[in-house]
Amino acid sequence: MAVTIDGKQIAEDVVSKVKLSAAELIEATGVTPGIAVVIVGEDPASQVYVANKGRKARECGFHSVQHTLPEQTGEEELVKLVETLNADPAIHGILVQLPLPKHIDSGRIIQTISPDKDVDGFHFINVGKLGTGELETAFVPCTPEGSMLLIDRILGRDLSGLNAVVVGRSNIVGKPMFNLLLAHNATVTIAHSKTKDLPGLCRNADILVAAVGRPQMIKADWVKPGATVIDVGINRIPAPERGEGKTRLVGDVDFADVASVAGALTPVPGGVGPMTIAMLMANTLVAAHRSVGKTPPRF
Repeated sequence: MAVTIDGKQIAEDVVSKVKLSAAELIEATGVTPGIAVVIVGEDPASQVYVANKGRKARECGFHSVQHTLPEQTGEEELVKLVETLNADPAIHGILVQLPLPKHIDSGRIIQTISPDKDVDGFHFINVGKLGTGELETAFVPCTPEGSMLLIDRILGRDLSGLNAVVVGRSNIVGKPMFNLLLAHNATVTIAHSKTKDLPGLCRNADILVAAVGRPQMIKADWVKPGATVIDVGINRIPAPERGEGKTRLVGDVDFADVASVAGALTPVPGGVGPMTIAMLMANTLVAAHRSVGKTPPRF
């Protein structure tokens, strides 16, 4: 039976380190790590995410600012707000909550954020640094960064000799996950909807990362015995057993099935999810350290 990787506990460990390091930075320099979250419109899921991020930032002792803009906000107005935040020395991390309304070019907004404050890791400069192995100065997207930390806790930082397969090629998870695994010396394959014999490819993986957005797609017969399986998926499916109209969250991995084969496995919820916000706090702390020429902590 697979070891269940407790993302909640590991995220709490990260947040505890962030709190301690933030307090030390404030005492040593007078600089309080600052994060600004910008949300446009009233998407319910985005509202929940933003509230959670703000709450966690305050818990860490950060200066936390939220800008809530109406749905009809123009692109130029949003650009000006981001440029103002870029110039604000009290703000070290800027996060624009996606998705944005259709009339706003998300790519333009992301590239307007200063790379030094891009704690989401989406700016082309940070993408390029990650792709060329400059991890010491890059900001890495929080979900793959958190997933990598979970892998580190199970297998260690050096993955030499291990085969990794990433299912999914998104810019937010799949591609950065590929680069992180490569930087840790794994032999990495990235798979997607056009991949031939996907189950066969997955069966060769010592590390299998599922980030495809299809509920419970990965079954036990896709998984190499003893493999470490990281489930990035979060899908809501009907749960009639809970009552009419009820739903439940599941990942891209069929947890109950795969747990009989894998060596270690993340649950959904409670696996990768908590790590995402924890790593956002860690990235903001790192940005604050860099802003005053201090060596940031490692996570």
